[in-house]
Amino acid sequence: MPNIEAKKKIVAELQQKVEDATLVVFTDYRGLSVDEMTALRSKLNVPGVNYQVVKNTMMEFALTNSGHEDIVEYISGPNAVIFSNEDPVGPAKAVYEFIKQYKKLVVKVGVLEGQLVTADKVKALAELPSREVLIAQVLGTMQAPITSFVYVLNANLTGLVRALDQVREQKAG
Repeated sequence: MPNIEAKKKIVAELQQKVEDATLVVFTDYRGLSVDEMTALRSKLNVPGVNYQVVKNTMMEFALTNSGHEDIVEYISGPNAVIFSNEDPVGPAKAVYEFIKQYKKLVVKVGVLEGQLVTADKVKALAELPSREVLIAQVLGTMQAPITSFVYVLNANLTGLVRALDQVREQKAG
């Protein structure tokens, strides 16, 4: 029965993807044309992100085997799944940008860092600033006290030089 072995292999691959991913998003793609699906795939075509249509029975076995039985009830109907191994914000942003443009894709549920998250939480994740923006903000807040400290030191040195100059002028005069 090679068919059962092939199915077991697919389930094992899906289970591995679920376990390795920082973000998994289940979407209902009904109503999308081939061109729209291609546009979505191209938005999600970045390293570490995989978007694929999956059979529910295979996904149910993979979810159960990886300890995510609680998600099975949310994945009825057709499913296309986003697996992101690196950045969880980028794919969530891409999906919600696509939804704004085409209004056909529906986010059902997600798994973020191994925890079940609702569609609302995935949307909140999509509204976060990108990783680069967050790093820039952190660096900016770290740099501000240093810059202020340099100004204070500079002001103190300038004041000292002026005071010494006045003392010199008094002694000369």
